[in-house]
Amino acid sequence: MSTTYYTPSHEWIRLEGEIATVGITGHAAEELGELVFVEAKDEGTEVAQGDAAAVVESVKAASDIYAPVSGVLAGFNARLSDEPTLVGADPEGDGWIFKLRVTDSAQLEALLDAEAYKASL
Repeated sequence: MSTTYYTPSHEWIRLEGEIATVGITGHAAEELGELVFVEAKDEGTEVAQGDAAAVVESVKAASDIYAPVSGVLAGFNARLSDEPTLVGADPEGDGWIFKLRVTDSAQLEALLDAEAYKASL
């Protein structure tokens, strides 16, 4: 079973083997409103923890989505190109944004669990 971790900047990460799935939390999706555009950096791009790895745009604002841990981008949720609203409809499921090949799994230990994340809101 995989564990989901959260960042103070409202990303979630779920590690399955050495590949992690990353998206934004329901709270972030609600704050942003209806998304009109989602894009991640190219597959194979190396990102350090805290680097912008993707961008989402809503009618309200554009926001960077940050890499919760260091790694190499390993894919983008292609459904979001045609259906950016999927992020708001199912932010921690089908609305995931990118995959990341984690290069430093020890960084996960500094992230929040679900309870700590909820308490931070």
